[in-house]
Amino acid sequence: MSKRNTVTAHPYFFCGIGGSGMLPLATIVKGLGGEVAGSDRSFDQGRTPEKFAWLERAGFDLYPQDGSGITSGEQVLIASAAIEDSVPEVARAKELGCERLTRAELLARLFNAAPHSVAVGGTSGKSTTTAMLGWIMQRAGRAPTIMNGAVMKNFVTDDQPFASAVVGGGDTFVSEVDESDGSIALYRPEVALLLNVSLDHKSMHELRGLFGDFLGAAKRAVVNFDDSEARDLAARCDSVTGFGIDHPDAALGVEPGTIEDDRDGIGALLVDRRDGVGHSLRLPMPGRHNLSNALAAIAAANAARVAVHDAAMALASFAGLARRFDVVGTSENGITVIDDFGHNPEKARATLRTLKAHEGRVVAFFQPHGYGPLRQMGEELAETIAAELDARDVAILCDPVYFGGTVDRSQGSERIVHLIRQAGGHAEYIAEREAVADRIATFARPGDRVVVMGARDDTLTTFARNLLERLRNEAD
Repeated sequence: MSKRNTVTAHPYFFCGIGGSGMLPLATIVKGLGGEVAGSDRSFDQGRTPEKFAWLERAGFDLYPQDGSGITSGEQVLIASAAIEDSVPEVARAKELGCERLTRAELLARLFNAAPHSVAVGGTSGKSTTTAMLGWIMQRAGRAPTIMNGAVMKNFVTDDQPFASAVVGGGDTFVSEVDESDGSIALYRPEVALLLNVSLDHKSMHELRGLFGDFLGAAKRAVVNFDDSEARDLAARCDSVTGFGIDHPDAALGVEPGTIEDDRDGIGALLVDRRDGVGHSLRLPMPGRHNLSNALAAIAAANAARVAVHDAAMALASFAGLARRFDVVGTSENGITVIDDFGHNPEKARATLRTLKAHEGRVVAFFQPHGYGPLRQMGEELAETIAAELDARDVAILCDPVYFGGTVDRSQGSERIVHLIRQAGGHAEYIAEREAVADRIATFARPGDRVVVMGARDDTLTTFARNLLERLRNEAD
């Protein structure tokens, strides 16, 4: 049975259809001919109404989260494994005997059925690298299907403003895969790309097992040799291509002394040590982490039979992602606002280092993406913020994202601010987000870069845009 016939065999109902993982998968299922409906708590609460208006225009049937959208035992319910049985959709689906799948289980079925597949794994950089890789494949004429967790600007159109997925007509499937819930074990990629291994949702022991098995399940592995944890796991694989900015054993590397990094982008001479050929590489976005992501995408594309030269040339027109060092704008008096997805220590470090590589004070506003993650990685996050910012910079934390539920909220952002201060950093705790905007408006000055960081909350982009508008008005 073809992938398309498999998809269209049953109607699908996505619980949380507006989420960063659910929306692109729902888009792919519908693009393959599937019948898709869904519900979302944010839809009921009136949050991000433009997103849900677009979903309805695109032909998705939306329902309140009251179970009314589950009407037949033929429907397949797509819901997070963490959602309680008391949620109306889940309870109704159980009554009717509907099949229930997690987002990852459905994605893995589609991904594993593709003739050619490339999976992007790692603790940080997955979305950017997936978008880079997808753009390379598109420019190479492969017409890929792409599953991402962020809007890919190269694929945005008036009809597709939330382009976190692409349904291609070719036989190649490119997807980021998630280790946080262990679902990375479901995928059987032709090419497995591992970017890095660092503390996030799971312990390092668990991560080593998950990522090691991920590489072992692939026909060909592509590994970041600059990351010692990832490099150690590469020893388990028969066919490995290494990449790295600094490591001399990486097959794809950078000629020392050729990196040129400025506010508008980063470039270098890429060296393929397998044949000794150099390739000019220029990205229209700054930061060494983006250079590393570009090497990763080029190496993975090459493992999937795209020439290194063609891959490097494609990235010259890579437009980036929404909420990945996304410059919202600059006020008339020179205060720049940046919207960024940085939410764990590795991502925050990359963003802050990119900012600190250039002149200007940094005002880093961080909204933690949950109480649980903050307990898991709070100490390392505090150490990262204190280490990357200097005495003139300011970090501000508000309360973590909370949309309801039974999560333990006894330890929040106050603890992280205390730890940052203990480590010598300058940090403030302001519980309410709007009060943070008031505070920033009072002390931001020309030349500052204000970065809005956090995940699991699309309204952060609206916050960043409104903050910029306020700074512009106050500059008049």
